[in-house]
This record gives sequence, C-alpha cells and structure tokens, in this order.
Amino acid sequence: MKLSDFDYDLPERLIAQEPAARRDASRLMTVDRGTGAIAHGAFPDLSSLLGAGDLLVLNDTRVVPARLRGSKPTGGKVEVLLLERTGGTDREPVHRCLLEASKPARPGTRLAFGEGLSARVVGRSGEGYEIVLEAASGDPVEAFYRLGSVPLPPYIRRSEGDPREGMDRERYQTVFADRPGAVAAPTAGLHFTPALLDRISAGGARIAKLTLHVGPGTFLPVRVENVEEHPMHAEAYELPPATAGAIRETRRAGGRVVAVGTTVVRTLEAAAGPDGTVRPGSGRCDLFIRPGYEFKVVDALLTNFHLPRSTLLMLVSAFAGRERILAAYAEAVREEYRFYSYGDAMFIGEVS
Repeated sequence: MKLSDFDYDLPERLIAQEPAARRDASRLMTVDRGTGAIAHGAFPDLSSLLGAGDLLVLNDTRVVPARLRGSKPTGGKVEVLLLERTGGTDREPVHRCLLEASKPARPGTRLAFGEGLSARVVGRSGEGYEIVLEAASGDPVEAFYRLGSVPLPPYIRRSEGDPREGMDRERYQTVFADRPGAVAAPTAGLHFTPALLDRISAGGARIAKLTLHVGPGTFLPVRVENVEEHPMHAEAYELPPATAGAIRETRRAGGRVVAVGTTVVRTLEAAAGPDGTVRPGSGRCDLFIRPGYEFKVVDALLTNFHLPRSTLLMLVSAFAGRERILAAYAEAVREEYRFYSYGDAMFIGEVS
C-alpha cells in the first residue's frame, strides 16, 4: 500500500482558517457505509442519524496552551511545543518538547519566555528535546498555562500576537473537554453544543466518554512511501469502566457504537480483545489503522475532513473503503466544504 494511494487535490481556499460562527453551524456530509450514497446537511442533523439504543463515544481530553515563544541568550528566537511531562519536581518539571530555532539547541542552553518563566535544555529526546521549566516565583506549570498559546496545526495560519488567539483558546476546545494533556484537539468534537448533546440524549442515544491525549503525531507527515513502514506515535489514554460497560450493554441490545473522531476509534479498537470485548484501563495507544484492518467495536464514525497522505485519512479509508472515501472527498471539494480542524464534518455509517 503506497502513500500516493491516499492523495487528493484540495484548493487552499477550502482550508478553514477560523471556525464557523456557531459550533453547530458546520455542514455535515453523510456517507452510507453500506451503499456509498452521499447526502448533504447541517451538523444538527446528527441527532436524527442516531437511534434509541445507540452509544455516542466522546474524547474528553483538554488541549493545553503548550506553545511557548521565547529567545536564547544570543537573542535568537525560539518556539517550544511542550508535549508531555517526563519527570522532575513541582518546582522544576521536566518536559519533552519540540523546539524550533535557527540552530539546534545544545544541552545547557537557557531559554527565556518572559514574565519570569525560563527553561534549560537537558538534551535530545527522539525527534525533540527535554527541557526543565523554571519560574522566578510561583508554579512554572501555572506560568506556562498563562503565557502559552494554543498549539494550532500549521495549516491554520497565525502570526505572533494575532487577535484571534482568544477565540482559538475557546473554539479549539470541545465543550466537554475535561482532562488536560492534549496538544491537538479531537476536532470531530468541536461541532457539539450542550443543547445538541441534550437533544441527542433526549432522542434515546446514550453518551459515554474516554480520554486520549492527542500528541504531536497528528501534525507530523508520513515520510515513507510504503505506509506499513510508518511508525505511529504513542499517546496516553484512559478508558473508564463505565464506558466499557456502556459498550457491552449497547452491543447486547443491538445498538451501534458511534465514535466521535479518529482518536476514539483508535482507543476503542486498541482496547478490544479478539472477540470485540472492550477492556477498561489506561496505557499508551499506537494502533495504526489502515485499509485491511477489521473493526471489532466501532459501527459508525463522525469525523472531520483530513489531510492528504495522512494516517487519519488512512483510518477513514479503512472504515469505509479508500475509493468510496476519495469519491466523497472529491464531492466535498466540488460542494466547497470547509476542510481540516476548523472545517465541516462527515458521518459514516449505515443510514436507513
């Protein structure tokens, strides 16, 4: 299977730079998983696509303001994306990070971010670095929450000091975000409002949650032509016993498990045994789902439109068929849907 098998042409004007005026004002394309039939509607139509007895599974991870802009002692600019804490103390926490600068940072290099927050480079860590955060006074983690900005994907263009930063802090976050730790949003969930979730519940569908802290792998391109050789980045997850129990009850009653986003799909499938039984627990997920994968848990999928040549597009292609998905994407381009994180949504499942 080749990387070029997952390519498509997208006019740059269709890459959404801002969210819709209201969360639920996005468009919704429906793709029948059985027939391939395509329908067009609005996101609130989702409530009519869910039946009594269905289970909607959400990812409640919360995006942290993990992008810090600062400088080195030489005056050179530096940008840091904090990925996850790996150790240290409350006063000097150690974080794994990605670091952009004009020259590679050497161990011992000090970085200044303003307002008393600084860091010391410890060394390299895989494709990134490890740094120690330090604050002149108070809690360094609280300082980076105050000074950091939302780590938007590179295709959403923002310059330093962009007035839309306040909007991004609110809208690049789901209304049910609860567990801090992600550096990217589970974007399929961005369209929901509390009122829509209430309407879905009132219609008889149940709602359950899990946590997968979306990591930097969502930003990184696939660099190998043979996709089987691509290494997936592991991400921390937690699947509560209540969610595993809700899935078991939904299955027993003949309802559908509807995943909101590719992060939920990967977590549920990784936590499932050979017979499809989902086990509660926590760990790290590096499951790479691509065409040929046999789904054990997920019956329907709500997702956004993904980048060409991405592992996310491969997952969606595995769920509905590569040719069917590429045809749906071509239709979305013709109909001028908005693409990627702040864009429109697609529901894939059997539609009666």
